Amino acid sequence: MIFWQIFYTFFFIGCFSFGGGYAMISLIQEQVVNVHAWLSTQQFLNILAIAEATPGPLAINTATFAGFQSAGILGAVVANLGLLAPAFIIIILLAKIVGRYKDHTYFKVAFKGLRPVVVALIIGAALTLAWQGLSSFLAIILTLVAIALNLFTKTHPILLIFAFGILGLFIY
Repeated sequence: MIFWQIFYTFFFIGCFSFGGGYAMISLIQEQVVNVHAWLSTQQFLNILAIAEATPGPLAINTATFAGFQSAGILGAVVANLGLLAPAFIIIILLAKIVGRYKDHTYFKVAFKGLRPVVVALIIGAALTLAWQGLSSFLAIILTLVAIALNLFTKTHPILLIFAFGILGLFIY
């Protein structure tokens, strides 16, 4: 039963998440923390940190860790199959349509309409995580420093993740 729930949940997430891994974060959190309670908010934040720090797409890494936490190795496999199945099916179906209608005005306009929704989903996920993850003044300061380093010095995200992980060992 748990495997069907994991598959269905991640299939649902895969069907309704446009814009990549960051756009999926809020929907994944809603399902695995709030709806199914497979993870606590703190566990989800930890999984996001690990998923961001490991190679591979964020959504796949998050599904892997959430599935594993919920039902072991088979849970991780089932979560990934569920997450990937909609994209695989949709891409197969859309490949012919895009090739035929890619220059059509309605097609172009529809995709312009999707862009603001994707941006809104990413911002919504960031605000939700910020609200839950920034529990102290020090965490807020570290976040602002990391944002500044990322924006103004173009410090590589991996370097930031490792540096702030090490910094966390000394601070906390």
